[in-house]
Amino acid sequence: MNRKLLIPLILIIAALGWFVWARSSETAPDRWLGYVEGEALYIAAPVSGTLGARAVERGGAVKAGEALFTLNPVTSDADVARLEAEVSAARAQMADLEKGRQRAPELQISRANIAAARAQALKAQKDYERVAAIAARGFVSKAQLDAARAARDVANAQVAQTVAQEQSGLLTAGRQDQVRAAAAQVSAAEAALKVQRQRRSEIAPTAPVDGVIEQTFFNPGEWVPASTPVLAVLPHDRRKLRFFVPQDQIARVKPGQTIRFSCDGCNGERTATIRYIAPRAEFTPPVIYSEGARSKLVFMVEASLAPSDAPLPPGLPVDVLPSGARQ
Repeated sequence: MNRKLLIPLILIIAALGWFVWARSSETAPDRWLGYVEGEALYIAAPVSGTLGARAVERGGAVKAGEALFTLNPVTSDADVARLEAEVSAARAQMADLEKGRQRAPELQISRANIAAARAQALKAQKDYERVAAIAARGFVSKAQLDAARAARDVANAQVAQTVAQEQSGLLTAGRQDQVRAAAAQVSAAEAALKVQRQRRSEIAPTAPVDGVIEQTFFNPGEWVPASTPVLAVLPHDRRKLRFFVPQDQIARVKPGQTIRFSCDGCNGERTATIRYIAPRAEFTPPVIYSEGARSKLVFMVEASLAPSDAPLPPGLPVDVLPSGARQ
């Protein structure tokens, strides 16, 4: 073969080999690139106030139930005390309306009057019976008989009157509609007190889960607007992987699928479970530093991490083993 033609042929073969290798390395990378991400909880109070104390610092670990911070409680405590007084006053008013009009000594007098009236009625009845017996024999005039009958009737009426007075004294001081209104007032005061006590607890929240204080936004003594986060807690169980799969390989991943990954400090391979696959493709984000992948069209995939005593820090780069690949 002509020596002049051999050299160009060798160069063409080498160029074709490099092109095939480059294409295969682009379409079938050894790893899918990604990083660890965390979903922080932002803890705030529903009311504004001065930050009285903050029991945690950025980077510190917290357990569920531990105190995080408290706003100055002076105003909230005063509102609780005011509403407690309103509840006591409403209950006292209702109790007063439910009591009888007459107190115990007055009821004793009424009952004594009843006893006296009944004794007088009994005497009047006996007198009438004697006069009636004598009048039947003609020894008493009709006027005397009528007077004895009238005295008996007056005594019986007196008994009825004293009994009615006692029953009136047993009635409550308020009418039924007044008692119902007082009961409603008690319920309203108790509900307001319950809300204020809940509000009092909300200005001194505790950690909802185990985690790490990712960030603090206010220092003690600063004014905190209502519903503005004072700090952010990163739970141990709310960390995930976010990695990027080339568009020509996205069909290989499915929700619920277990993937393997490695990272610096992982001490070998770990596993995660795919929970979300982006419905739209995107260009590889700039946080993924790779000359071969930076211009590819990829799909973002998220995978949840299993709980661990040594959770991975957010931002840590990871290498995900492509689905179906072997180590």
